[in-house]
Amino acid sequence: MIPRPPGGLPLLGHLVPFLRDPLAFLRSLPRHGGLVQIRLGPVSAVVVCDLELTRHVLREDRVFDKGGFLFDRVRDFAGNGLVTCPHADHRRQRRYVQPAFRADRIARYTEVMAREARWLAGSWCDGQEVDLTAELSLAAGRSLVSTLFTRLPFTGLQETVDDFVLLIGGSYRRMLLPHRLNRIPLPANRRYDAARTRLARLVDAVVTAYRADPEDRGDLVSTLVAADANGQRLSNAEVADQVMTIFAAGFDTIANSTVWALHLLAQHPDIADRVRAEVDAADVGATQADAAEAEVNAATAGDTSAGTAASVDGLELTARVVREAVRLYSPGWLLTRVTSTDTELGAHRLREGTTVVYSPYLLHRQPALFPDPDRFDPERWVGVHPQRGPFIGFGAGPRRCVGEQFGMTESVLLLATIMRTWRLEHVPGRTVRELPLATLRPGPVWMRATRRDGLVRTGAAG
Repeated sequence: MIPRPPGGLPLLGHLVPFLRDPLAFLRSLPRHGGLVQIRLGPVSAVVVCDLELTRHVLREDRVFDKGGFLFDRVRDFAGNGLVTCPHADHRRQRRYVQPAFRADRIARYTEVMAREARWLAGSWCDGQEVDLTAELSLAAGRSLVSTLFTRLPFTGLQETVDDFVLLIGGSYRRMLLPHRLNRIPLPANRRYDAARTRLARLVDAVVTAYRADPEDRGDLVSTLVAADANGQRLSNAEVADQVMTIFAAGFDTIANSTVWALHLLAQHPDIADRVRAEVDAADVGATQADAAEAEVNAATAGDTSAGTAASVDGLELTARVVREAVRLYSPGWLLTRVTSTDTELGAHRLREGTTVVYSPYLLHRQPALFPDPDRFDPERWVGVHPQRGPFIGFGAGPRRCVGEQFGMTESVLLLATIMRTWRLEHVPGRTVRELPLATLRPGPVWMRATRRDGLVRTGAAG
């Protein structure tokens, strides 16, 4: 018998403590065993609290297939893309998507990532108070547009990012509700449906444009449109699903990880000083304020050619900071699978159709896996291969994140460029909150930016 935590209520089960503080609720479960049975209103699930059992679930993706209350809601807007598709479709889809994330492609993307990072760093004014969550979301969106979807127009990019944020939050709120309640024309449902409709139209227009002119532009959509394996090509709907999926996953996780990293560094000035020294030595980002301003002006005028050689070489500490931020604030804090057949997990028998929940956040905060787990300590990654230890911030097994290198590279470049140009400190009275939605997002993170060279200049924001 799989143990149940105490405190369940009739009809509601454990829904009240889960909604009150889902992160604390998750962290309370390991004391009850490696597998724990919970009920969230009408939904029953088995939560995996043990690392080896979690790795078994991720490794056996045919038996523990994508599905459950989270992915069922994400499919509402992401369709049957690489992140949400079942096992039967995954290998074929990954074969089409993988070429866009090869090392040689990422090396070319790095120039664009660096340019967008310099644009962001050059757009602030000395002494300006900025909401890093909003700023980094837009910067990550711009970078994705410029690398993976070059025909997705910059016009209305802020609205596009806002729509994705709305869907990510809305899918979490809808995941435990009966589907019929999501059809009631309440204001929240109308906003959700309107955002989904706008994004679907935008992506359809992009795919149609690529079909009309299938020249290889070195981006993801070109790769998908041109892909042909044994005479079988992706349909327009399949390409659109991949665009929706990768844009949502890409900008959100990159922005969130970088914001959390900057938040943590502001709390640990000694580590921040070491990062600045490393970045200065590697000569990353805008080496002069005037260069940053020139790039802002060029970008504003529509000139996207500005840029210098970009690399993350020599940024070992900066990369460790990003990985530690992902450990502490894993974007995929709660994820679900569904058993496709009767199976065993540990010492327990699970019936076909059982929802299985696993949580990188839960595992990454266990003292047995990460000593002093709540402490920000980039040094814990020295000499550690992240794929061989207890870290699952990018998944594991056959469905490990295809964009891991892309995301890490961009987050490191963003962090390095900002740290090269600015000193950031939290604005007093502004609390930083964790928002456990479909991803673990930071709420608004307000910081005051002080230019490191001490010169007062007017950036694009001024």
